[in-house]
Amino acid sequence: MEQEKKKGPGVLWLAVLGAAVCLSLSLAGRRAEAAAVTASAPAAFPTAAQPAAARTVIPLGKAVGIKLFSDGVLVVGLSPVETEDGASYPGRDCGLKTGDVITHINGGEVDTIEEVQALVARCEDEPLTIQAVRGQRQLQLTAAAVENSQGVYQLGVWLRDSMAGIGTMTFYDPASGVFGALGHGINDVDTAMLMPLESGSIMPASVSEVKKGASGAPGELHGQFDLTRDLGTLYANTNLGIFGQMPRETVGNAVDPVEVASRGQVETGPATILSNIRGDEVEEFDVKITHLYPAGDGTRSMMVEVTDPDLLSATGGIVQGMSGSPILQNGRLVGAVTHVLVNDPTRGYGILAENMLKQAVGEKLAAG
Repeated sequence: MEQEKKKGPGVLWLAVLGAAVCLSLSLAGRRAEAAAVTASAPAAFPTAAQPAAARTVIPLGKAVGIKLFSDGVLVVGLSPVETEDGASYPGRDCGLKTGDVITHINGGEVDTIEEVQALVARCEDEPLTIQAVRGQRQLQLTAAAVENSQGVYQLGVWLRDSMAGIGTMTFYDPASGVFGALGHGINDVDTAMLMPLESGSIMPASVSEVKKGASGAPGELHGQFDLTRDLGTLYANTNLGIFGQMPRETVGNAVDPVEVASRGQVETGPATILSNIRGDEVEEFDVKITHLYPAGDGTRSMMVEVTDPDLLSATGGIVQGMSGSPILQNGRLVGAVTHVLVNDPTRGYGILAENMLKQAVGEKLAAG
């Protein structure tokens, strides 16, 4: 079984969607030790008598490091095994496809590349029963590793079990201890599949450099984060953002809570975003909401244009790493930046904060 080639410290896209790109920075890495997410259910969530839009949250805009460890191992490629008798394709021939998530081998759960490698080495050319998930389907396949020309048994499958990168926190809910970030999911860089979350955490980060965006070449924030200290734990990686819990003291008291706007309270016109583009400082920049899109639960609820001269001078507009930057209007949190237009870095899409909060609540209740 081949291990995914390490890619670092370079920056990779999380996903490319049409003419816009997601704004989180990502680099792939090996699995490291991580605490399981065991936080208890929050004390208070919206109910029928208290709609999500009536809640108040603390807008953040802080850059953080993000570690995510997958539930199962993701197949990111299939390749030949070079044997003494020529090329062999045991992984491909058994029916595995790029994007499949292997969850069990021979009845035992697997979550790391090392676990799969150990099983393949131990069983050598004996048949392996592989359970995998493809979309909404459960699969059971049988494969036997083959011995390559160096005497190592392999399946000819490239795997990934973790992701890491820098993103921006959108809000913190002091009533529940829940935070939301990114405004879109963390997707595998090779398959664009949403990474299934087993565990994960956020860490302190500092932005050290900005690559300015230009037409046809989206910019990016470069930074460093502390792998030795966690600020909070993740419980969900979804299409509408990543969500987790952290202690109230981690947030501090510098920013007062604001109301989360309902869709009907969001309007075209002036607004601001909170973003961390220098060191660990969160700054407020002027933007304009130029268009609101029909109701839906996607990440493209509004079009945002950067108008702030300081931000345009520093970044060229919206760049990778700003994904999750809170959008404020009329004293309310209305959304978060999610994508930049490839051919115009001054403009990008945003998600409604209302949708992020509803997703955070639903995922936390489902997680228990």
